[in-house]
Amino acid sequence: MKILHTADWHIGKKLESYNRIEEQKLVLEEICTIANNEKVDAIIIAGDLFDTFNPSSEAVELFYQTLKKLTKQGTVPVIAISGNHDSPDRIETADPLARECGIFFIGYPDSNVKPFELDTGVKVIASAPGFIELKLPDTKYPLRIITTPYANEYRIKQILKPEDKETELRALLQEDWQNIADKYCDTEGVNILATHLFVINKGEKPQEEPDDEKPILHVGGAQAIFTENFPQQIQYVALGHLHRKQIIASIKHPVAYSGSPLSYSFAEANQQKYVMIVDIEPNQEAKVSAIELKQGKKLVRLKAKGMEEAEFLLADHQNCLVELTLETDEYISAKDRQLLHQLHAGIITLIPQITNKNKLDSKFNTIDINQDFKSLFADYFKHTNNGLAPNENILSLLNEVVAEKE
Repeated sequence: MKILHTADWHIGKKLESYNRIEEQKLVLEEICTIANNEKVDAIIIAGDLFDTFNPSSEAVELFYQTLKKLTKQGTVPVIAISGNHDSPDRIETADPLARECGIFFIGYPDSNVKPFELDTGVKVIASAPGFIELKLPDTKYPLRIITTPYANEYRIKQILKPEDKETELRALLQEDWQNIADKYCDTEGVNILATHLFVINKGEKPQEEPDDEKPILHVGGAQAIFTENFPQQIQYVALGHLHRKQIIASIKHPVAYSGSPLSYSFAEANQQKYVMIVDIEPNQEAKVSAIELKQGKKLVRLKAKGMEEAEFLLADHQNCLVELTLETDEYISAKDRQLLHQLHAGIITLIPQITNKNKLDSKFNTIDINQDFKSLFADYFKHTNNGLAPNENILSLLNEVVAEKE
């Protein structure tokens, strides 16, 4: 049996104000091609399907179009769980219709998919809160998946109702996972656990991640989950949340983050992106391989000493999205900013690094307070923006405000 594991699509996510939807279309089409070429039997998407609780209609349309291609008219089941960026209710809204296409949306840790069968041969053999067992068209043995979408500690405790309210989250999840595994996950089928949580080896220092992916560890006091918390019967753990691909060392079974299909912040600059292909048989160790994704623009951080070097670096990275740090004696003038953006349409962030800070401070700490109000505003604006003068739009807005007050 072959499983494709992917996660953290974040459909609709922008890089500051730069729209990535066209790149997302290309990379999701690439994932469809890989799934087809690899002849996978099922697909797991481990959370953060969208970037926000209320995605745009364009993002929703791309998501459903991609799943339709992946499921190949209901012959390849797609199991998608929600992440911390997703609305569980929104994810599950389309489930009754999606199931008819072989797509399973799991929004909550206790979501329960009722048994049913499709004409394609996909069949739900057994189910329970947080568990689904599937018969696939071209395999002799079942696929079992323990599903734990993201939920904060408070919600998980409300769902699992521990007798001791002070029970640690990891201990609570371990007990629930073990109970499910003991009941359903014997050696006659393929056993997988899919979750969207922060997982490390006990005692290890976690890797640095983008700021918008860090809070999951602490929302509601949630703890890191350890690899030792997963049941022995599980042959592969499909993780979502961290954007860098990584296989966490475990003596029991492979525990892997597939990572995101695109780099979504400059903290991910120069990261190669992947999907995971899991070749797995009952009662055998899973064989995991990572396939590179080639679509999407690379994110790069560039640093230049002056405009001449900046122009050279930008010319050398025309197909990338750029965070440019420009060393300058005083400030980046409006003229220089305009020139840089003309040279490269993919400059997302332009950071001035003042090398002669004392001179700049001296220049703007000697403001003539006898000037008229608008001149004072212009000097103050320059002082608080590293010497950048206000543009015509800002000055026009100032004129409107002043006119209303007069």
